[in-house]
Amino acid sequence: MSSIADLRTDYRLHSLDEADVAPDPFTQFDKWWDEVIKSGIDEANAMTLATATPDGIPSARIVLLKGYDKRGFIFYTNYNSHKGQELAANAHAALVFFWKELERQVRIEGTVIKTSEAESREYFNSRPAGSRIGAIVSPQSETISNRAALETKYNEVQAAHEHKEILLPAHWGGYIVQPRLFEFWQGRSSRLHDRIQYQLQEGSWKISRLAP
Repeated sequence: MSSIADLRTDYRLHSLDEADVAPDPFTQFDKWWDEVIKSGIDEANAMTLATATPDGIPSARIVLLKGYDKRGFIFYTNYNSHKGQELAANAHAALVFFWKELERQVRIEGTVIKTSEAESREYFNSRPAGSRIGAIVSPQSETISNRAALETKYNEVQAAHEHKEILLPAHWGGYIVQPRLFEFWQGRSSRLHDRIQYQLQEGSWKISRLAP
């Protein structure tokens, strides 16, 4: 059996140079995002979301990106969940996208705000009915007795909404991660990876290269 320490890949697909990146990190993300979509990568919008308590105890999980614009990167969840409670107490977060097929990674750090209720409602109404009912039923991150109890509650709510509109629950909605830092990572041979960082300073983006 091979050792975990022996697992390694020598990255050779692409390079990333300061002269080739866009002056704005959102434009650079657009470029990489277009290439990700064209490559057909499965679950390309999966991203690690890291949050922390006010005293710095971190937690992380995979969530799905549901949109981005100049405001930042948007995801949706239960506001009463573990991550929701941490964001209420400490509105700072980090995101990581890893697209192994392109040997690329993007890190984003920033502050977090909620989307408007109207924006949350628009996305909520676009979801399949089952997902909307699931958002109503699940007390996300809370301890439950068993799965059967959850499924019973789901069936009750589904029956109650058979001929009714499924309304956005007050405990559910979106967050926008507003970046102050981007890092674009391109795997290179011999672990001499390319790392280009954008840092927001006094309203403009400073570009720099980081050692791998």
